[in-house]
Amino acid sequence: MLFVFYYCIHRKKEIVHGKWTFSQKLCTFARKTYKIPLAMTNEEIDERVARAVDYFMQGYGCCQSVVAAFSDLYGLDETMAKRIAAGFGGGVGRMRMMCGAVSGIVMLVGLDCGQTEGSDREGKSACYKVVQELLEKSRQENGSLICAEILGIKGYEKAQSSYVASARTAEYYKTRPCAAKVESAARIFAEYLKGKQKNNEIGRS
Repeated sequence: MLFVFYYCIHRKKEIVHGKWTFSQKLCTFARKTYKIPLAMTNEEIDERVARAVDYFMQGYGCCQSVVAAFSDLYGLDETMAKRIAAGFGGGVGRMRMMCGAVSGIVMLVGLDCGQTEGSDREGKSACYKVVQELLEKSRQENGSLICAEILGIKGYEKAQSSYVASARTAEYYKTRPCAAKVESAARIFAEYLKGKQKNNEIGRS
């Protein structure tokens, strides 16, 4: 137990895209079994953000990319995370409503602090509070939470609503701001985790 605790708090974490390393599996097990708090270093924040952007550049949707970059922290299989988040891309099914990267933040907050009892009004309210705080940060950084509006900001042409997914060409990545929005969403959530960890450490001191 002490070895596992030390390893998870002080490790140099190896990130391998698309696979769980031994260290990821061990630390996920430890957090779930022994309730060990997540140690989110600046290095790991950068690694998680880079992983989200890398997923997007591989062709995954904006929501998929954000959720899959953190899913292992909650014992959620990467493939299942991508399935759950798949329909939220393109502003929910490509209808250009709430940005998929922003939806990814909402899903991750649910995994992190969502209530599991229907009668838990306090827990539900606490989750909503975190969602509102993080989405306000996203709105301030990106000008809007709405996909159509984001695509129209700073000269980007608004994409027409259609269920047909866009081809991921060099022109797509050149003209769309989506990779930057994925990066923003991933960093907002990672910073939230780091702040939560810091508050927990202060509370224990």
